[in-house]
Amino acid sequence: MAPKIKICLLLLSTICLIISLPGCKTKRSLDAINVDSYNYDPYLILISLDGMRWDYVDRFKPPHLSNFIKKGVKAKSLIPSFPSKTFPNHYTIATGLYPDRHGLLGNNFYNHDKQVVYNIRDRNLVEDGSFYGGSPIWVEAHNAGMVTASFFFVGTEADVKGVRPDYYFRFDGDIKNESRVEQALEWLSMPEEERPRMITMYFSDMDNVGHRYGPNNDLVLGKTLFDLDEVLGQLFRGIEDIGLPVNVIIVSDHGMADVPVDKYIPIEKIQNEELYNTIDNGSIVNIHIDDGNSIEDALSYLKSIEGPFNVYKTASTPYFEYKPENKDWGELQVLPDEGFYFSSLRGINMRKKASWSVFGQHGYNPDIKDMHGIFYARGPAFKKDYTISSVKNIHVFPLMCKILGLEIPKDIDGDLKKIKKVLKDY
Repeated sequence: MAPKIKICLLLLSTICLIISLPGCKTKRSLDAINVDSYNYDPYLILISLDGMRWDYVDRFKPPHLSNFIKKGVKAKSLIPSFPSKTFPNHYTIATGLYPDRHGLLGNNFYNHDKQVVYNIRDRNLVEDGSFYGGSPIWVEAHNAGMVTASFFFVGTEADVKGVRPDYYFRFDGDIKNESRVEQALEWLSMPEEERPRMITMYFSDMDNVGHRYGPNNDLVLGKTLFDLDEVLGQLFRGIEDIGLPVNVIIVSDHGMADVPVDKYIPIEKIQNEELYNTIDNGSIVNIHIDDGNSIEDALSYLKSIEGPFNVYKTASTPYFEYKPENKDWGELQVLPDEGFYFSSLRGINMRKKASWSVFGQHGYNPDIKDMHGIFYARGPAFKKDYTISSVKNIHVFPLMCKILGLEIPKDIDGDLKKIKKVLKDY
């Protein structure tokens, strides 16, 4: 069983300066050329607006996103996978696989094979491709001979199957949104044989403000969304000016729910180092039983202290769309009641010192509408002014394969049939 683990936070590496932008950008000097069969359409940009809840555009009516939707397609919402957390759901969108199969079970999780806790703040682990299962869309495009690029997206910094995008940046949240848009437009302006066919982009604005103030602080949320919308408008105008047949898909990984400070549960309340280790993701706590201890003893102990949370054997844990089988989940799962959230005592005390009492969190049951994100798309492949019902995020990957002319892998969880109505051909 798992040894006691200490999660190390590493300093970020020195930022390279390339083409006047911060961040490290690399290029396969010999291979970053589209094969002859792809010196034509298609182009695809996948944009993630982290934490963008399904109802924000309807509530605030940002002009550029509203116009984008009017000229394209939308789903009523994009349904995340459980747990509705950032890293698992970004990578599910990229691969068409549930977290149980692609292996990124949470923003942090224990990996039995490596005997280490994967943590999104550990640069060495984030950039280690062996943690990332499946074959993300940029790898599929690469294998088909397409040049790819990324200005951030979960997995693009890692050598997944030995492959990174031809052009990519190591994550740095200080890089301005305007710089990200300028770079994307620069990529689209490159000579045809070097021009990326597949680009991913990432913006964290709505997630940042949602966590800090909650999803119902209209004043702060509205201002943040309008600022982001203006930058996206620059991207949309730039694409039109370049004149290429670019398809743009805009998604988010999850929504957001209010969590008052008095509904945070100290993770210390359920910790018991004599029986097990805890891996805390706030909305789900993975329990890894120590060697020599029994599941029943751990289960009995946790049930004896149940408060606004419940404990389950992993295979019987609710909210999963499948029977969880990945051993990295651990033997038991602790789920807080809706509206409650696990955090450290230190984290709770810091929140109590803030001048507001409600914060935003996610990770809960995907059936809760507040957990739903967005799916918008526009371009030559898509219908116009068309809406479909809510759709699971596992289906975005086969849609992207279809647009890029790639063969859809047979062993994925996503299904093109569930989303193909957004395409002109259907």
